[in-house]
Order: sequence, then C-alpha cells, then structure tokens
Amino acid sequence: MFDDVRAACRRDPALYGIRTAEVLLYPGLWALWAHRLAHLLHRGRVPLVPRMISQLARWATGVEIHPGARIGRRLFIDHGDGVVIGETARVGDDVTMYHRVTLGGRGWWVDGKAARRHPSVGDRVVLGVGVTLLGPIHVGDDARIGAHSLVLADVPAGARMRAPAAVLARPGTGPALPDLSEPTGALDDLPERDRDDRPHPADEAAALRR
Repeated sequence: MFDDVRAACRRDPALYGIRTAEVLLYPGLWALWAHRLAHLLHRGRVPLVPRMISQLARWATGVEIHPGARIGRRLFIDHGDGVVIGETARVGDDVTMYHRVTLGGRGWWVDGKAARRHPSVGDRVVLGVGVTLLGPIHVGDDARIGAHSLVLADVPAGARMRAPAAVLARPGTGPALPDLSEPTGALDDLPERDRDDRPHPADEAAALRR
C-alpha cells in the first residue's frame, strides 16, 4: 500500500507540499486496494465475494478491475474514471494509466472462455487517455502509447505510439463555411410588420399613465 501511495506522489505533479495528503482521495488508489483484496480472495477460490468487491469499487471509483486480473506493483491510475481491466489481463510493475483506458477482449465469438482474452502490459508502460488494448496482445516494457490509440497487435519494448491525427479541412478547400463574425442582415428582407410588432416599452408606460 505504501508503495502505491509513493508511486502516485512521484508521478502526479499536482501533489506537492501539504497537498500530498490529497493522494488519499484519489479514486484510482482505492480501486487498486480493493482489487488487491478481491484478487486475493479470487485466488483462494472464494465464490461471489471477490466480484462483489470489484463491483462496489466500480460504483465508488469508476474503475472496473476484474478480480482475476494480475496487477503488478506501483500501478498508478490517474483520474481513474472509465478504466476497465479484464479478467485475464496482466499488468507489470510501475505502469501508469490515465482515465478511459481499456484492457479488453475482442468478443465472445473470437476468444473462448478458457483462452487468454486480454492484453498483457510490461513494466514501466504509460497508457494515455482513452487508450484501448484489445485481445491477447503484449505491450513491451517501457512502451508509451498516446491518447485515444486503438491497439490490436503486439507493441515492442520501448515503442512510442500515438493515434493518427488527420486534417479535416484546409483553408480554400471544401464547402465554404459562413462567417459568423459579420452580421447576416437576415431581417433586412422581412416586411416591416414582421420585424417587430411589439410596442416600445416607453409607449406602453405612457399609455398606462393616461
């Protein structure tokens, strides 16, 4: 537990000085501790209780880790919301995950129940916001995968990956967009009576005084 706390303090620049105590409010930390208990019971073949713990942790923290997943030391889950780690996933030591990371399977129609269905992640890997790893792939040690990447194949150790960035439009190409910085004059073509038939407030006040 103390290793988990120290890992969070080292990797989160928002924790310094007296604010270091805020680490105990981090949902990813509580989700990790709940998982360690659930995994221990799961390995002891205790029925139902491990899954209950994981679901309570999901409700409380937004992080869902299956009791069967094997998590290494000093995992840091930053923000935590939306993180999903499947049953046969393996996570090494000193891994950093940001929110919306998924270590999932490809589907029941691809992988059977007895097969390894989820990714394995090596040591010191960084998974950015929204990274999705699917299937029994392996991410090598020290790899860094950028935000919103979809990974369906093995990643070599030390690799750097990112989602492709595409330019949707360039100036002078494609349909012209309206210039919202200038008045459109849309009311100029309306008949005078359609623009505003309501009397001016000053005229209404004068009529009431009569």
